[in-house]
Amino acid sequence: MGSERLVALADDMRCLGTMWLKPASGSDHASRLEGFYAPQAAQYDKFRSRFLWGRRPMLSAAAARLNQEKKGSLGVWVDLGGGTAENVASMADFIDLSRFEKIYVVDLCPSLCKIAREKVQKKGWSNVEVVEADACAFVPAGDKSARLVTFSYSLSMIPSFHRAIDQASSYLEEKGLVGVADFYTSAKYDLPCRQMHYLSRVFWKSVFDMDNINLDPSLRQYLDHSFSRIHEFNSSGSIPYVPRFLEAPYYVWLGVKDSSAGRGSVDVEKRNKRPPAFPPTFIYSLSWEDPRTDEPVLKVGKGDVVLTLTSGGCNTLDLAAQGADLVVSVDMNPAQSALLELKVLAIRHLAYEDLWLMFGKGVHPDIERVFEKDLAPWMSEGALKFWHRKMYYFRSGFYYHGAMGVVIRCAHWVQVLCGMRGHFRKFVDAPSQEAQIAVWESFWAYRFITALPERLLAVFQLCVTWLLLNRLVCWMGLGVPARQYALIASDGRDICEYAATTFDGAARKTRLATENYFYRACIWGSFSKECCPAYLKPDIYKVLKGGAVDRVKIATNTFLGELYARRFTRVILMDHVDWLDDTSVAELARGLQKQVVPGGRIIWRSASLNPPYGKVFQKHGFKIECVHRVTDKDQEGCIDRVNMYASFWLGVREGSRS
Repeated sequence: MGSERLVALADDMRCLGTMWLKPASGSDHASRLEGFYAPQAAQYDKFRSRFLWGRRPMLSAAAARLNQEKKGSLGVWVDLGGGTAENVASMADFIDLSRFEKIYVVDLCPSLCKIAREKVQKKGWSNVEVVEADACAFVPAGDKSARLVTFSYSLSMIPSFHRAIDQASSYLEEKGLVGVADFYTSAKYDLPCRQMHYLSRVFWKSVFDMDNINLDPSLRQYLDHSFSRIHEFNSSGSIPYVPRFLEAPYYVWLGVKDSSAGRGSVDVEKRNKRPPAFPPTFIYSLSWEDPRTDEPVLKVGKGDVVLTLTSGGCNTLDLAAQGADLVVSVDMNPAQSALLELKVLAIRHLAYEDLWLMFGKGVHPDIERVFEKDLAPWMSEGALKFWHRKMYYFRSGFYYHGAMGVVIRCAHWVQVLCGMRGHFRKFVDAPSQEAQIAVWESFWAYRFITALPERLLAVFQLCVTWLLLNRLVCWMGLGVPARQYALIASDGRDICEYAATTFDGAARKTRLATENYFYRACIWGSFSKECCPAYLKPDIYKVLKGGAVDRVKIATNTFLGELYARRFTRVILMDHVDWLDDTSVAELARGLQKQVVPGGRIIWRSASLNPPYGKVFQKHGFKIECVHRVTDKDQEGCIDRVNMYASFWLGVREGSRS
């Protein structure tokens, strides 16, 4: 093992010595390439695989789009600057290479072409041809057009890159794909997702310039000019033997040849920053409002345009499955948007069992492959930035991650350390309501609390409030902000009593084995196929995959920003208004009055028995009524399966439709 490591180290030093210590020289570009790559050609693939981070994502994104053509030949693929044909080997992980009529690996370096030919022969690729030629002059044999053209870390090494792009465009078929992965620097003023600060621009441009690698932003600007951009991802990755804080910036870019469209016509999204008050991930891994209670009140159907807060995204998908024409799902936290986007893409591109493993069990044994091949190629810039570093969530249990997941994880370890895991299993799988209540009342904590004398109970509540239900824990772990916390107190309710009513009502009135998936996830860290959100049911999955999921619009924005973007027939405020001050409530009420059509419906939940802002909505054209309240006799302390709120309200926009 020691000798193998020494050999690997020697190979690395040979590559690094050529890259860092030997200046490129030669009378023309071909001789400079040969002088640079010949000494390291044998080690090229192994060493480059450790820092060319954009290569596989680019190939995967291209393959995902080509794979939409289920049958027939995929035509010609031209890999310009293809070096050792390693791109072809990588592409084989994403697509059947035999579907290409012809694959050309074009490179100007004889040493790399030699290794590429050896690889082609060894792999038995009968449709792959290695061509030693200039990318600026190459044309496929027989003047054939290409379906796919790729530049994998090669465009920045072509001095006359304009000519290479123009030449590729000349033989690329209409609607053909162009894929590029490379290092980059941004312009001084660039697209938000590409923007770099001054020192990064100067440092990386000068470092790569020593090896005749051009990181000028004009390369990508010319790509945007020449093709219609359809996919882009900007990130940074480590380089061997370079400190981790010096990660090199790289990008993945896909475009199509579209003579009828404006160049660069698909805009790259704005950079949405996480609000400083939010944790650096999503707060909610699942929606924390009961859609079963919402459905008969909202009455969503064909023709409805719905606005809702994203939260965990489960209820957004439920609304789409109910038949709404459009469901706009908005959240200020980009991580919540990224979570919903992942769920949408999983429904759209994965089989049901993969979706179930990810979001039902919360663990997928092959998540890296699924993410790389089926999900990442379709993700927006923001979601891809979030998820490509967080796929480990699905290795250790998805519902144990995120801000809410910290609380669930703590609950899990309390069960384990106290030897109560088996007891909780009986609780979540109780065969009847009576059996569930019996298990609930047998918990030592329940018996201990109910047996305490009044004075000791008061001391116990004070300790629990201080340690477990203080404002910081309630906000960072449970998503209960300070204003909502204060609303509970304004009703004369202690936070411990509020929590006890919540859990006791849910335990006595709902079944965790068959219906209450909210608390099942909290207690067990996963769902069962009988007890799970609607989008995880096979029949609803089919409805969503059949086109309903395409009616979801994900927005990272303020609620008012999306409210004013269009008129709505249904608006779901969740408990959002509990968070707002009086000025913001009045502003929201004016927006709802203007943007909700006459006869349109709004619903909200509140931690207060009588939220004061109901009267504000009433003044702005809504007829309001309390649908459920935990103190009502018919509710008996439980208004829905979550039972986290004190009241549930409906507002109907007065007036008639024009």
